[in-house]
Order: sequence, then structure tokens, then C-alpha cells
Amino acid sequence: MEWIGAILIGVALGLFGSGGSIVTVPVLVYLVGQPEKVAIAGSLAIVGAVAALGAISYLRRGLVDWRSVLWFGVPGILGTVGGAWLAEFVSGRFQLAVFALVMVVAAYGMLRKSTSLATPKARARWKIIVDGLAVGALTGFVGVGGGFLIIPALILLGGLNPVVAVGTSLVIIALKSLAGFAKYLSVLERLDMSVDWTIIGVFIVLGGLGSIFGGWLGRRLPADLFRKAFAALLLVVAAVILIDASGLLSSFSLTGAEQ
Repeated sequence: MEWIGAILIGVALGLFGSGGSIVTVPVLVYLVGQPEKVAIAGSLAIVGAVAALGAISYLRRGLVDWRSVLWFGVPGILGTVGGAWLAEFVSGRFQLAVFALVMVVAAYGMLRKSTSLATPKARARWKIIVDGLAVGALTGFVGVGGGFLIIPALILLGGLNPVVAVGTSLVIIALKSLAGFAKYLSVLERLDMSVDWTIIGVFIVLGGLGSIFGGWLGRRLPADLFRKAFAALLLVVAAVILIDASGLLSSFSLTGAEQ
């Protein structure tokens, strides 16, 4: 099942330019069995690498807006490092609870009609920088790439067309995630923990293949159908994580063990 999850990560990135990291952490925690902080660090490495692979075709076609990478992505890198640093001082369960809330927000964004992104809107440069910092902090804290926030921001605030927004988002996700992963390595070392490089490598390979398949699929089948199905999946997984974070799943299992 964990290998299917790895492919799903890449398919989501290939289809939507985002969403891969939203399923990475749950797969690593619940299917692979990793501790929360190790899973978040691994998620940053996996999603960063898969996003970089997915960005190659956009780079070759000139579909990346480097001005947006500068004003949104660079502050995002700083925010990601800060979020990873902050994660050292909270429990893994708390991070998962925040992660589940992020999943709900992502699902809501995917269920919204795409027409809401139709009209570009100018925004002050300092506000774009603040947006980048905020999304970056979220990336470092809970291990999400933030594409579901970056793409609407690039379209609505940066005035980019959707295709360029996806390509630019993949570059930003790659830069932020890999910077966050580098910071997380030092955090894990201080906590006497380490990442599983074998799992990371396998997930990158399967996620990369999934990303290629997702891009191919997106050109042939209606993306709205997949977006709604993926949003429904996010809501279900978010509910499971919140129940787990509240300790209800543990109490149920203990009750069953006593019987």
C-alpha cells in the first residue's frame, strides 16, 4: 500500500501542480510507520525532489516566471527554515493536528469552482513577500509543499496564467522543500532521530513516475473529476488524523485489547 501511496503523490503533482505533499506525510506515518517528525522531514525531501523533476518540462518550455520565484519563492525559503526550526519545540501529534487542518483547507480550495481564479488582481510587492514567508513557514512546520496555496496566489496576486503558475509553483516547491529538509536534518539530529534514505529514494522514484503519468492523464481526462475525488480523499484522511491526534483511536485500540 505504501508504494501505491508514493505513486499517488506524483500523480497529484502531475495533475494539479500541487497536492503531492498533502498525502506524503499520512502515507509515511500510517502506512510506513514512521514517527511524525521523521515523516515530515522525509516528506520535504520527497516532494522537493519530485517537484524538481516535474518542473523540468516547464523549464524547457520557458513556462516559469522567475520574478515570482524571486519575490514569492525566496521569502518562502526563509519561512520554511523558520518553520522547521519551530517544529523542534512542539510535539509530533500537534504537528499532525495542524497538518490535518491544512488538508481541510486544501480540500476546500480544490472543491471551489475554478472560475474564482479567472481575474488576475494586482498586489503590493511587500504583501507577496509576506505571503511567501507565511506559506514557507507552513511548509517547514508540517511538511507540505504548499502548491494549493502558491498556485492561486500566483494567479490571483501575480497575474500569471494557470500553466505558468503550475510551472512556477513546482520550482518554488522544490526550492522551499529542499531548504526545509536541510534544516530538518539538524533538528532530527538534536532529537536523536534520523530519516530513512531508502524510503526517501524509493518514494522519489515512484513519485517521479507517478508525476509523469499524472501529467499524461491530465491532458486526456477531465481534471475536475480527479480534483473532486482527491478533495474527498483529503477530507477523509484529515478526519482520521484529527481523531488520532485527539487520542480517540488509541483509546479505541486499548479498549479492544482489554476485551
